[in-house]
Amino acid sequence: MGVHHKFMAAVVRILAGAGRVWSTRWMTTLTETSVAGNDDRRDNDKTNTTRKLMVALDVDGTLVNHDGHMSAPVREAAQAVVAAGHEVLIATGRSLNATLPIIEQIGIDTGYAVCCNGGVTLRLDPAQPDGYEVIRKATFDPGPALRALRKRLPMAKYALEDEDGNFLSTERFQDASFGVEAIGVDFQTMLESTAVRVVVFSSENTSEDFNEAIKHIGLAGVTYSVGWTAWLDIAAEGVTKASALEHLRGHLSIESHLTVAIGDGRNDIEMLTWAGRGVAMGQAPEEVIAAADEVTMSVHDDGAAHVLRSLL
Repeated sequence: MGVHHKFMAAVVRILAGAGRVWSTRWMTTLTETSVAGNDDRRDNDKTNTTRKLMVALDVDGTLVNHDGHMSAPVREAAQAVVAAGHEVLIATGRSLNATLPIIEQIGIDTGYAVCCNGGVTLRLDPAQPDGYEVIRKATFDPGPALRALRKRLPMAKYALEDEDGNFLSTERFQDASFGVEAIGVDFQTMLESTAVRVVVFSSENTSEDFNEAIKHIGLAGVTYSVGWTAWLDIAAEGVTKASALEHLRGHLSIESHLTVAIGDGRNDIEMLTWAGRGVAMGQAPEEVIAAADEVTMSVHDDGAAHVLRSLL
């Protein structure tokens, strides 16, 4: 059974019962499960090179366009890099359930994935009941940030992923990146929850409004990034895609200069800086391009495919 099919079965059980990142100080809880030694490391017999690369791939705006479509050239190039024996990882702001279908599309059966902008790390293993296990999860108290934002952005919609993978939301807020149907709750319930990820969105504001609100509030104890629109992603303090990837790099014993990352968003800046070869998509904002070592074509021109083929 493929990862996606196992994921869908898990979802049925659950339903039945996209600014630079800043970090400040409130309580963060990190839970971690030890992983097997070499059992989960891909065999290198298929590769013609002794240089095993660690390749971190953003999803939205990199592997898929803004309609969520992955082109054939991108899919085939990613599959070829996986087949060549390199350690290919998805590193996305999406939650776990929205990440698994992408993992299956590019043919990753074993290995790792980073979700929730570094808040959740998966180990992919076909032997697991759902095809994966969560090995790291960073949680935090969302209350102070939510209270401060609500005062400044009273018309915004709020959603929260809790430590059990459920999404709680106000104002009938739903997004494909959640991966599950959000449960409508009152704001007080959200304040009392333990969060892995908080999302704030407003159709009444711009990304500049969000940046101004954050500057005025002085958010503390969290890591946050502002997206293309009036979209704010909040994670635990010090948690980014790069922090999760660096933990995995050490576990995999891959040298820093053998790391590659491709991304397009402000939440990719740390990842592009972390990588030995950081590649920004052609449509990325100026600050993302400035953080990268090179720029490829846009997602509409299959920019990721060109970079991936260069690794073969």
